[in-house]
Amino acid sequence: MAPYPFAIVGTGWRSEFFLRIAASLPERFRVTGLVSRSAERREAYARDWGVPVFASIEAMAATAEAGFTVVSVPRAAVVDQIAALAACGMPILAETPPAEDLAGLLRVGALVAGGARVQVAEQYFLQPTHAARLALIASGRIGTPSYAHVAVAHGYHGTSLIRKYLGIGFENATIAAQAFALPIVKSPDRYQPPANEEIVPSAQTIATFDFGDRLGVFDFTGDQYHGWIRTPRLTVRGERGEIAGDALTYLRDQRTPVFLKLERRDTGHFANLEGYHNDGILAGGDWAYRNPYPEARFSDDEIAVAACLDGMRTYVETGVPFYSFAEAAQDHYLALTMDEAAARRAPVTTTTQPWSALGTP
Repeated sequence: MAPYPFAIVGTGWRSEFFLRIAASLPERFRVTGLVSRSAERREAYARDWGVPVFASIEAMAATAEAGFTVVSVPRAAVVDQIAALAACGMPILAETPPAEDLAGLLRVGALVAGGARVQVAEQYFLQPTHAARLALIASGRIGTPSYAHVAVAHGYHGTSLIRKYLGIGFENATIAAQAFALPIVKSPDRYQPPANEEIVPSAQTIATFDFGDRLGVFDFTGDQYHGWIRTPRLTVRGERGEIAGDALTYLRDQRTPVFLKLERRDTGHFANLEGYHNDGILAGGDWAYRNPYPEARFSDDEIAVAACLDGMRTYVETGVPFYSFAEAAQDHYLALTMDEAAARRAPVTTTTQPWSALGTP
C-alpha cells in the first residue's frame, strides 16, 4: 500500500509531531506540503524536514496532492484556516481545539453543516493506557460507568476523557468548578528543566460535571504534564467494579471478586532484543491493547497522534469518523463552561448546541 499523502498548515510545536510520525512511518504517510506565512520558517522546514513548502493554502491545494490537511495553528487563527481549506474542498484534520470560543465553534459547525469535511486530532483517548481502559469498560467488566474522576489532562482533553469514560454524547451537564493555586518547586517546560530551584504557584482546577445519572470529576494542574512530582490519576466506577489507575477490580458474580493489574509490556529492556517500543497492555493474560506501530520508537502521545492520522485516512476513504467536529465542539464547550463556572464561582448548566444535530458521538 502506498503511503498516504497529507499536508500541514502551521509550523508550531505540534506540527512537528505529524512530521516526525510521517518520517518514522514512511510506508504509511507522506507529507506533500507545509504552509507557513513566514519565509524564514519555510526555508527552515524545507531544509530540516525535506518537505515542499508553500506561502498560502491556495498554492498548496493546487499542487500538493494531499488526501487531507492538518491544521496546526494558534487558536485565534484556526477557524479562518479551516474556512480557507473548506473553500478548496480539502478534508481537514484540525488540531485541538477546533476554535477558540463558542462563536468560533458555531462558525465551524456551519461550515460542517454545509459540507466541510472536518475531523479533530484529539489524541488522549487513543493513548495506550486510555485505549486499554476503554476496551475493558466496553467489555462490560465493571458494568455501566456512572463515575469518572479524571486527573490527567487540561481543559477539553480532560472533558473529552470524562465523556468517553462515561459514555456521554451531547447530554447537558450542570458544572461546578473552583480554580486556585498552590505552591510547587518550578517544573520543567516542554524543552528543559529550570536552571534554578524556585517556588512558584501551580494553577489547579477541580470541577464536577453532573449529567444526572452520571458524574464526572475534573481535577488538573498544569504541572502534571512536565513536572516530576505531580502524577496523573484516574478512577472509573460502574455497578460491577472499577478501574483505578492500573488496577481493575470487578465481580464475576456476587461472591467472586476479581483483581487484575494492567501490565504494560515495553520491549528492549534488559536482555530483550526486540527493539525499544510499546508492545501493548495486558490484563489477566489477555491483551487489552496492542500497539499498531511497533516498528517505530514512539511515545504514547506519538502513538495516539499516528492513530489520528490513520483515523483521518479512514474517514476520507469511507466517511466513518474517528473523532468528529461535533465531538470536539462538545468537549471544548464543556471546558469553556467549566471555566465560566470557575470564574463565576457558581454552577452553570450547559444547553444543547447546534452541532448536536451533526451526528451522535
